[in-house]
Amino acid sequence: MPDTPATGSPLRRRLRHGLGAFFIVAGLAHFVAPHVYDPMMPPWLPEASHRPLIYLSGAAEIAGGVGVLLTRFRRAAAWGLIALLIAIFPANLHVALDPAAGADFGFSQTVLWLRLPFQAVFIAWIWWTCLHRRPPA
Repeated sequence: MPDTPATGSPLRRRLRHGLGAFFIVAGLAHFVAPHVYDPMMPPWLPEASHRPLIYLSGAAEIAGGVGVLLTRFRRAAAWGLIALLIAIFPANLHVALDPAAGADFGFSQTVLWLRLPFQAVFIAWIWWTCLHRRPPA
């Protein structure tokens, strides 16, 4: 039987549960402390849209985190989280490029630059635990 996201190895299941928990907690942070995300908002976005976008991305992270834990919604949630990571990349890049925004975000520029490749790590994590199907032996 091929290794599918629903019947994957114990390692894949544990990593998928960690993935779901990570995105649920990260999404909740958008509602508990939305001001933390304000410096990430690129200046080319209208200021009136900043807080609604912070809440929207938080809700999407929560929905995606729950979705990857439910077999029925796993593939759609995984693709949604990948799309979200791509959509928020400009905000992560903005905070890395702008020393003032980075200082407001509370991390050193080095840490903010090192964060950028983790978008690809998260996408790979999502893909391997939720979308990758090993061919039958």
